[in-house]
Amino acid sequence: MTTLFDHPDNTWELIANGLPWTLSLAGGSLALGFFLAIGLALVRLSPFRPLQWVAYAYVYLFRSTPLLVQIFLIYYGLGQFEAVQKSFMWPFLREAHWCAVLALTLNTTAYTSEIIRGGLLAVPWGQVEAAKACGMGMGLRFRRVVFPQAIRQALPAYGNEIVLMVKSTSLVSTITILDMTLIARKETSATFSIEPLFIAAVFYLVINFLATRAVMWLEYRMSPDLREARTGKTLPDQDVVRAH
Repeated sequence: MTTLFDHPDNTWELIANGLPWTLSLAGGSLALGFFLAIGLALVRLSPFRPLQWVAYAYVYLFRSTPLLVQIFLIYYGLGQFEAVQKSFMWPFLREAHWCAVLALTLNTTAYTSEIIRGGLLAVPWGQVEAAKACGMGMGLRFRRVVFPQAIRQALPAYGNEIVLMVKSTSLVSTITILDMTLIARKETSATFSIEPLFIAAVFYLVINFLATRAVMWLEYRMSPDLREARTGKTLPDQDVVRAH
């Protein structure tokens, strides 16, 4: 029977077969983790101390333990509990893919929540007070004033988190997911050549290059001061101030 690893001459195409796994794992975990991180960051900043401590404990746990250990605990550990096997989550948790998504999501949620919390704390309090004076409610203030500025402040650090998560997907090869890293390892073992690992590294390099460029573009679009510096034009409100 012909297997996936019977054609060593076509190594680029072979490793590219694992690209959808890498992209789906990175994209899915980052998307889920981002929305969970917003809620976790707000809990960290809430006035209720018990909730603060629960959120802090979660962040401390996932930031202080290796991601590889977390993947092993979820993939090999949860299945040992009978309650988990009888729960509605078992059809998902018995699959390596969903265990990997869960581990990556929980991990990036912890890191991203701290990035967003830092962005929220960086918003000038005077602007929040001005929004209150304009009659904005809490939800409207957060949506129109606080959150856009917090995201703009957090984007550079979040770009680093995207890069780290793309690289971290290589760890799922340890639980039998046929991503680029596992394919490259199998090819290296079969051919005794380092070329497959080099090709996998090139794929990761290209993905992260595109990701960082996308973050830079988004930061540029969300920052009028950067656009002003690029074009040499001043913002309307600055023209008025300078005119006076």
